[in-house]
Amino acid sequence: MKRKLITALVLAFIAALIIGFVSPMYRQGEASLRGRPAKDFALTLEGKPARLSDLRGKVVLVNFWATWCPPCVDEAESLNQLQQHIAPLGGTVLGVSVDDDAAAYDDFLKAHNISFPTYRDPSKQITLTYGTTMFPETYVIDRRGRFDRKIVGPQDWTSPEMLAYLDSVLKAR
Repeated sequence: MKRKLITALVLAFIAALIIGFVSPMYRQGEASLRGRPAKDFALTLEGKPARLSDLRGKVVLVNFWATWCPPCVDEAESLNQLQQHIAPLGGTVLGVSVDDDAAAYDDFLKAHNISFPTYRDPSKQITLTYGTTMFPETYVIDRRGRFDRKIVGPQDWTSPEMLAYLDSVLKAR
């Protein structure tokens, strides 16, 4: 009887941990970064050298992803739809892929009709600078170049809650 009780308590504890990690509150981000300047980095966009700071004045969602990451694949269409929604409002999704394989990266962009700017960073220096350990991981950067939120894990970027949050960031000056 005592053994069954201990087993039940351990299972209940594990279930509580799992529920905590998948709950929307956990997945919707960390306020601890809010207000800090976003770390600038160099990249190539449309064949031209650029920097994240070149996008200042826009709301930027830096999305770290990889072709071999099933949750990244799952949210690709949602990010395409988000780009269509936020581009006219002064926002952009900026995908940063950690793929080593350039062909797999290019095939993914074509297969999923990726409509937002992307950059392949096989050196993984940008993800190291940002401290990214899970994919996908997204940083919401406001118009002043400051972090608003870090979002870990795949999202439905077109959900009413997410769009309401992003619209509020887009409207802030």
